[in-house]
Amino acid sequence: MSTVLSSIFFFIVAIGLLITVHEFGHFWVARRLGVKVLRFSVGFGKPIWSWRRQGDDTEYVIAALPLGGYVQMLDEREGPVPEAELDQAFNRKPLGHRAAIVAAGPLANFLFAFVAYWLVFMMGIEGMKPVVGEIQPNSLAQQGGFREGDLLLRIDGKQVQTWNSAYLALMEESLDGQRIEVEVRDAEGLHRLRVLDFSRLPADVDRANLIANLGLQPYSPSILPVIGSLEPGGVAEQAGLQAGDRILMVDGEAIDEWGQWVERVRGHPGEILVVTVLRDGREITLTLKPAVVETQEGPIGRIGAAVAYPEELMAELQTVERYGPLDAAGKAALRTWDMTILTLRMLWRMVVGDVAVENLGGPIRIAQFAGYSASVGLVSFIAFLALISISLGVLNLLPVPMLDGGHLFFYAIEFVKGSPLSEEMQALGQRLGIVILIAVMVLAFYNDLVQLFG
Repeated sequence: MSTVLSSIFFFIVAIGLLITVHEFGHFWVARRLGVKVLRFSVGFGKPIWSWRRQGDDTEYVIAALPLGGYVQMLDEREGPVPEAELDQAFNRKPLGHRAAIVAAGPLANFLFAFVAYWLVFMMGIEGMKPVVGEIQPNSLAQQGGFREGDLLLRIDGKQVQTWNSAYLALMEESLDGQRIEVEVRDAEGLHRLRVLDFSRLPADVDRANLIANLGLQPYSPSILPVIGSLEPGGVAEQAGLQAGDRILMVDGEAIDEWGQWVERVRGHPGEILVVTVLRDGREITLTLKPAVVETQEGPIGRIGAAVAYPEELMAELQTVERYGPLDAAGKAALRTWDMTILTLRMLWRMVVGDVAVENLGGPIRIAQFAGYSASVGLVSFIAFLALISISLGVLNLLPVPMLDGGHLFFYAIEFVKGSPLSEEMQALGQRLGIVILIAVMVLAFYNDLVQLFG
């Protein structure tokens, strides 16, 4: 329950902040261009809190439904406007001014993402070095010459320092379906070129597990089967296991490394296991019955115990990607641009059917990621905010009526023909936009529920 509440809390924080940024973009530019703003609302529906600043005609509102927001401007199309205030009405402003006000919301999201990434790169991104582990037989990685122990350095010329940056680079390159070169430093310390031929990758490949589908696995060293921590109230704790216990045998079979122990537990859901551990120099025998967890691959066992990672081993595999203010600004601009283009390409691939629509997530999935990123740390949460801000900016620029991009599309038509579209055509477009948005929201919710309940 605490995980659910945490996810909900950080989802509200994230969405509230990003909506405020978006609407402030509209608000700030509208004010600068002489448009009177009647209401600045974060959220839809009934106001739960509102206030006015002294000498300011704008009403600031926090509303009940935190899945959007709006800036209500003085406009003759929405009600009578006093003659003395006609020059402050949105609809009376030149086309360029109206377009600038509409575009300012998405642009504010991109600016926020840049600032967030700038902070992230200065604070430092912790991650695992992109060292290659086991290579799957007959995979693209094996065909491209990859070897266990390779340290990824550059992917098609782009420097990578962590598995996260490697994943993003591989994701982008996979959409082109081309043959690329990957520079590595092999286990002997020599620089070599490996090859990945993405043209041989199936079009419907699961890009969420792209690295595994390429036949690559992050390097995972052999670790002794020592219990590091226990889930409170879990099977392991109830059976009497303690942190520091060294697993010796299960049902009389020796256990030499953590992977064997995990396979044994996962492979025997609901079955009694006789476990021998070494504790304070004494051998102790316990019995436990792994809980049954249903997955898409079938039931697996779980006991709620984590491994004790050797600190020196983890320190050797971990790295921190950190830059000074100027270099961080350059990296932030590049990351914002790359993620914007990647988001657009993924959306287009969904439209043409090259990427499964199951990748489209809604509020539930965003809330899960919000809670998880916040649990990892501040840097992770800021990076999450940057990514969602980019997604919000891109989605709002799509030429769909009801969105900012739809309004900009109407303005482009007005620029070409020299006059606005008729009110009937604009109303028809708005209705079409509502249908499209509802369809997308239903699909996103459906995908969320399928992932949540399997």
